[in-house]
Order: sequence, then C-alpha cells, then structure tokens
Amino acid sequence: MKQAKKITASTLRQMKASGERITMITAYDATMARLVDRAGADVILVGDSLGMVFQGEQNTLGVTLDDVVYHTRAVVRGASRAHVVADLPFMSYQADPTEGFRSAGRLIKDGGAHSVKLEGGEVYAPLVERLVGAGIPVMGHLGLTPQSVHAMGGFKVQGKDAKAAERILRDAKALEAAGAYAIVLEGVPVELSRVVTAQLEIPTIGIGAGIDCDGQVLVCYDLLGMFDEFTPKFVKQYANIGAAIVAAVSEYKREVVEGAFPAEAHTFHSKEQLFRGPREVVRPAPQEIDDEDGVGGLYGVPV
Repeated sequence: MKQAKKITASTLRQMKASGERITMITAYDATMARLVDRAGADVILVGDSLGMVFQGEQNTLGVTLDDVVYHTRAVVRGASRAHVVADLPFMSYQADPTEGFRSAGRLIKDGGAHSVKLEGGEVYAPLVERLVGAGIPVMGHLGLTPQSVHAMGGFKVQGKDAKAAERILRDAKALEAAGAYAIVLEGVPVELSRVVTAQLEIPTIGIGAGIDCDGQVLVCYDLLGMFDEFTPKFVKQYANIGAAIVAAVSEYKREVVEGAFPAEAHTFHSKEQLFRGPREVVRPAPQEIDDEDGVGGLYGVPV
C-alpha cells in the first residue's frame, strides 16, 4: 500500500490556497495519535490542554515543558501522516525571548515536533520571527488564550466589541508578517473570525470561532465524549466512548468477581508435568499447543 504523503506547514498553506479545509485534533499518546492519524487528521496538536484532560488540573498553567516534550515524543511515534505541532506551555517563553527560543528548540529536538504553537499576538512577533529564521515553524493562537485565563477572568469569549476585535486582527497580521504559518482562533465571534480569515494568506484554525475558518480543531477527549466535567458550547460529541469504557470495565469486573474470566480460551498450559510428590500435580492440557507465546505468537501488552 502506498504511504500517504506527509503533511507539512507548507502543505497547510497550500490547503488554504486551494480551498481545502484543515482538520486538527489533539492527542497526547501514541495509541490515540495512531488512531486519529489513520482517520485522516491533517494536524495533531499536543496541547497544554493535557493538563486538564490528562492530568486532571483545573487549567493549563501547571503544564511544564518536560510534560509537553514527553507527550510529543509519544505522539510522533504514533503519527505517520499528520503534522504534529506542540504547545509552548505557560512561562516557557513569556519571560525571556531567549528562553522561548530554547524551549521551542527542545520541542523540536527532544520532542520530535514538526512545529510549535504559542499564545499571544504582536508582542511575541519578534520571537516568532527569530524561531522561523532558525527553521522552526510557528503556529499562533489568538482570542481565548487559556494561559491568560486569570487575566481574562475565566474562559470567556474574546473580541466581542470593536476595540477588542481590532486588536485581534492587528495581532493576527503581526504574526503572519513575522512568519507564522497558521493561527488558531479560539472563542471569538464568527463575524471576527470571518474577517481575520479573509485578510490573512495563512490558514486560520478555529475552535469556538465559527464555520468561516480554514480549519477546525477539537480536543480528542471532547470529540469522543470522554471528558464529561463540562461540555463547552462549541464542542460536538461524535461518540460516547466514555460510557462505552465504563460499561466495558463494569463487565470485566463482573466476570472477574464471578470467576468467568479468564476462560479456557485465555489460559496458557504446560506440555509437561510440572510438580511431583506432595505438591499438587499440574497436568498438561489434552489439546495440542501450537506455539509458546499465545494465539498467533502474540502475547499482548504486559502490565
């Protein structure tokens, strides 16, 4: 089978030019990355949202650079086609541009990311320009920026008045001029995202920003119905995997308690008599054993 062509930052810009919409989704481990890659996702974001859906925190602020490097490394192993972008977490770039430069370098070199994403606008344009100059593609993030949750007074829609909308548009143009290859627009009115998308040559990827963006992104746990702490207005659940997991584990527990699992089909036997004398004798099973490792030679994932 011919391997699908790898998605790059340049591919995403070409997709906007040709009117092809971009699909982005988060993932934090190799298994999920492999599945969403197989489904055709163009971009996998290793977001600092891992702090909330993976680590159980109330916001993203506690996520460290080491956390993102670790999860990015796992995602890259699972993705064969999708472009993998990794978040620069809170305080990994805000205090010092040089520190931001080194942080981005770690995500690329140690994490294996194909690009990095940072929150903020015009004030970070010099850092974006420096990163791009060093060969590190940068995705911007404007509107509702979760790392500024306290400054915004919570997770609230941004750009709802003319002054705020103008600032976001100005920030978007500054990031594009600095060399960003795409911008995430989160939690903004559709009227604003429509204008920003029309005035930029680089793609916009929306989350809670309406239909007019060049692409869309959702957190995988939200999309799959696995994160039920709350469901934002902009989220559509395409499955209820959370309920399926609860049902499956409940059934597993029932069978363990009742002695129904493991059954004979899940049990290994020895070809020889193992004990003699006063010990209990374990006799070989009557059926022939084809291999020593299990069905088809596959043991499975050890605990």
